[in-house]
This record gives sequence, C-alpha cells and structure tokens, in this order.
Amino acid sequence: METLRERKRQRTRDALVRAALDLFTTRGYEGTTVDDIAEAVDVSQRTFFRYFAGKEEAALAVHEMTVEHFLGAVRERPPHEPPMEALRQAVLEGWDTLNEVVESVVPVELFLRMFRVIESTPVLLAAHLRRSTESEDTLARILAEREGLDVDADPRPRVVVAVFGGVMRLTERQWCAGGDTGLDTMRALTVSYLEQVGPALTGAWRAR
Repeated sequence: METLRERKRQRTRDALVRAALDLFTTRGYEGTTVDDIAEAVDVSQRTFFRYFAGKEEAALAVHEMTVEHFLGAVRERPPHEPPMEALRQAVLEGWDTLNEVVESVVPVELFLRMFRVIESTPVLLAAHLRRSTESEDTLARILAEREGLDVDADPRPRVVVAVFGGVMRLTERQWCAGGDTGLDTMRALTVSYLEQVGPALTGAWRAR
C-alpha cells in the first residue's frame, strides 16, 4: 500500500511536471528556467532536482509515461497475434486508456501542446528521438521474447519495430504540421498510416 510520504512525493512530482509543461508551452523551453518551475510550485531548486535531472527530463516525463503504457499493452497482447498486429492493436486500443494515463498528471490539451514544443525545439527533439530509439530496442526485445527468438541473432523483431517506429514518427510530424491538433485527429492519423503499412510495403504503386 502506498504510504502518505509516497503520495506526497508523487503529488509534488506531478505539480512540477504540470508547472514545467505550462511554462514550456507559454514561454518556450529556452525561456524557462528550473528556478521558474520550482517557483511556480513554491518549492526550492534543490527540491526540483530531487525529482528530475533537469528541464529535459521534466519536459518529457508525460511522454515517457505514455511509452511505458504502450510497452505494457504490447506485453499483454494475446500470444497468437503476429508481431505487427500486436503492435497495431496495442497502440489503437491504448487510445481508450491514454486519456486516463495523461490526465493523471496534466490535462490532455496541455500534453498535446507540448508535442509542438518538442517538435520545434532542437534540443528537446533530439532528446525525444534518442529516447524513442531506446524504447524501440526495448520493444524489439519484448517481441523477441513473445516469439521465442534471440533478438541479437534474428533481425526480424528489430525490422518490424523499425517500420512501426517510422510510422509513429510520421504520425507525430504530420499531426504537428496540421491545423487540427485534437487527440481524435492524432488517433485518426495513426489508424490511417498503420493501415497503409501492408499495402505500402507489398503492393504495387504505379498507376496503370
């Protein structure tokens, strides 16, 4: 059972994340300091660093939660599903509970606005892509374990994850470039692009 001390720590961490994202989306990432975030929550800079190594970690905290949510969903997919189908179903069905995961810390609208900040801030985008690469390695290992394969000897898990990761990255970029920034639009783009994977990889493109 979670103790009172643990709940208090979680509340402080969540408050720091909310303050950070609010400041990043209004002042910009470079225009916000650790002191600004700490002051918004009425805690010391020292307290901030008890929870986060720096601004980058706070900026990507909710994104990391959604990644963990997805990885957990993949682990729970039925073992008979082919790897790509397991990934597809995990991400699509995960939309049904994504709101709950995000809303436990910040409003979904704020989380979505932060996507644009990440995309337009080189240092954050680089960090986001680096973390995505690390997550893809974890995901490949999950798939390999599901299929009873050695991920370092069989390239298929990494190939599938590379394709899937590329589609998800495309979704992020297209969504950020569009005018409608709602969650439903992002979901629709995700569905559309994932449905194109098979035809795009194996179908004929040339108009007859």
